Amino acid sequence: MTPESLFMGAMILLFLSATLTMIRMLLGPTIPDRVVALDALTTTTAGAMVLYGVITEQAVIIDVALVYAVLSYIATLYIARYLVKRRVGLA
Repeated sequence: MTPESLFMGAMILLFLSATLTMIRMLLGPTIPDRVVALDALTTTTAGAMVLYGVITEQAVIIDVALVYAVLSYIATLYIARYLVKRRVGLA
C-alpha cells in the first residue's frame, strides 16, 4: 500500500463525512444544529484541502486551507454571537 493510496482513502472518507454533514446541515432540526454542521463541513473541507496539498506537493494549497479554516472559525463565532443575541433579545 503506497502513501498516495492511503491519502486517497482518507480523501474518500472525508468526502463521505462531508456528504453526511451536508445532509445534517440541510435537515437539522434547529439553527444551532445547522451551524455546527456548517462548521464541521468547513473543517472537513479544510482537511481535504490539506490532504490534496500533500498529495500534489503544492504548499500553496495548504496555506489556502489554513486561511479558509481561520475565516470559517471567525464566521462560526459571528453566527454564534448573533444567535445568542437573538435568544437574549438584543438582535
